[in-house]
Amino acid sequence: MAIDAAVDFHRSLLIQVRIIGALVMREVITRYGRHNIGFMWMFAEPMMFTLGVAALWTFGGGGHNNMPVIPFAVTGYSSVLLWRNMPGRCSGAVAPNLALMYHRNVKIIDIYASRIILEFCGATLSFTILSLFFIAIDVMSFPADTLKVIMGWFMLSWFGTALAVTVGALAEIYEFVEKVWHPITYLTFPLSGTMFMVDWLPTSIQSVVLYLPMVHGLELLREGYYGSAVTAHYDMSYMAIICLCLTLFGLTLAREVGRRVMPE
Repeated sequence: MAIDAAVDFHRSLLIQVRIIGALVMREVITRYGRHNIGFMWMFAEPMMFTLGVAALWTFGGGGHNNMPVIPFAVTGYSSVLLWRNMPGRCSGAVAPNLALMYHRNVKIIDIYASRIILEFCGATLSFTILSLFFIAIDVMSFPADTLKVIMGWFMLSWFGTALAVTVGALAEIYEFVEKVWHPITYLTFPLSGTMFMVDWLPTSIQSVVLYLPMVHGLELLREGYYGSAVTAHYDMSYMAIICLCLTLFGLTLAREVGRRVMPE
């Protein structure tokens, strides 16, 4: 019985991987097309965004608190692409793919997963390529603790994924969610830690900002890059609990949405 269960699980896992892989390829072709640089826009687009911000900061007067502009912009704005773009792509994702719901193996969560994976790959490639490029031309240095950088990136990715599934499902249940999500991201952005370190803020404001989970992940990432040159404030257990609760809530909503969706 145990062997049969293992075989069934392995078969189901292979089917799931094939479904998500096919959806990812479909999304790449639909979004970026086959012409010009094609799928390379997946990471070229976020690279352009980050480079533009870094250039504005550089020509606008340099870093803050004697911090170099380029690494601060790369670490900050690359992280924004995770928690902001993932939910944006999942919001309203069901309608364009409604015909796929006809296939019984394709679920709502598969559509979300394909878009999340695409955003994760694009942001990660952008962050990695920009970091290696600036390190090669001696504008950035190697991270003081690469493991902390990876852990911070992983936690930000987890938060973005959980938020994406939740926002995507809520947008299917309540139409106004898709409309208000973008204003919410713009209002949250100044508090996300992208343009500051928590230690630079007054103590009374620090406690308020640290309620936002993405701040903890970015503080850990920047501590991994700068090392002892910065004083980071984070509580990864708090961020993990928020991400876990948000994940469970999002998956529950996605299951409910899956029951409501009628395939074409």
